[in-house]
Amino acid sequence: MHIQIVNFNLKGISEEDYRGLCESIAPVFANLPGLVSKTWLADTATNTYGGVYVWQDREAMEDYMETDIFKGIGTNPHFEGITVKDFAVLDSLTRITGGLASFAA
Repeated sequence: MHIQIVNFNLKGISEEDYRGLCESIAPVFANLPGLVSKTWLADTATNTYGGVYVWQDREAMEDYMETDIFKGIGTNPHFEGITVKDFAVLDSLTRITGGLASFAA
């Protein structure tokens, strides 16, 4: 498994409009090859939004980063301060603590 965290700030778009946009594109994420889950994030106090992606492996994440949907994050005029970080999952330790639902998928 591999984790990817994407964060950004909204610029020139209301949170309501942002949520509407997200609702319209959520089904696209649901069908991404290798994506186990995506958790949508919002911190209105700091104007920070984004997602936590759980990928089957690093290769699936890298494939996603070549898609138009990922590239669209960087070119969207309503997103600024974009950060993307990724992490390997320490499988055995994560299983011990029941993380990622102990890989139930």
